Amino acid sequence: MEILVTDFTLILLIFIRIISAFSATPIYSHTSIPKQVTIFISFVIAFIVFSITSPANTAIDFNVWWLFSMALKEIMVGLIIGFSINLVFYGFSFAGTFIGFDMGLAMAQVMNPVEKTNGNVVGQVIYFLALMIFFIIDGHHYIIRALSFSFQIIPLGEFKTNQVLFDLLIKYSASVFIIAVKIASPILVSFFLVHVAEGVLAKMIPQMQVFFVTQPLKIGIGFILLGSILPVYFYVIKNLLEEFEYKLYTLVRAMG
Repeated sequence: MEILVTDFTLILLIFIRIISAFSATPIYSHTSIPKQVTIFISFVIAFIVFSITSPANTAIDFNVWWLFSMALKEIMVGLIIGFSINLVFYGFSFAGTFIGFDMGLAMAQVMNPVEKTNGNVVGQVIYFLALMIFFIIDGHHYIIRALSFSFQIIPLGEFKTNQVLFDLLIKYSASVFIIAVKIASPILVSFFLVHVAEGVLAKMIPQMQVFFVTQPLKIGIGFILLGSILPVYFYVIKNLLEEFEYKLYTLVRAMG
């Protein structure tokens, strides 16, 4: 009976780390996936991880405060892993917001069911395009592999904060703006030239409502540019998502 209770406690701690990571990821936390399915998948993965690893070395103390502290540490590890995946998707959505603002679609707001926030229409298109590419390259396996790897680097209850971890989180958070500028730069440069032309035209013909006349033209030019560079976006987004897998492993090592 004592062995069964010990095994159940270890599986429960593994399950807490996995379900915490899933609740913060853009894939497994999607509103279209029932919570019961997410919990079931998390429990199955927890049982598999318990079977292939050797967490039996963890000293079990059947104390409420010990269990609470262990669960809190596992929640922190899971949330850090899950939230780090979101950073690259925030960059894609931010890039679309830049593009939509320049196209004149700043007022066209839609609800993002994943982030539960209002966002620009173009930003949502790029966001779900990145989500589709994430599935194509089996990115949803990144999270499972990273979680399985985390149990080798960070044993149960051994999570500790350090300066390297904080530096990596700050660096990855700053990469949101770098990713946004990389994605949006072709459109931003093109519309900068359009704005210069509008200024010259407004100076040459003061009686003409230049910005009112060119607004529909800017929207059309924006969609034409987006359609023409869409293959480049596929390539760039794919490389950024594949590169982030190695960053995720680096983050896990920093927590060890």
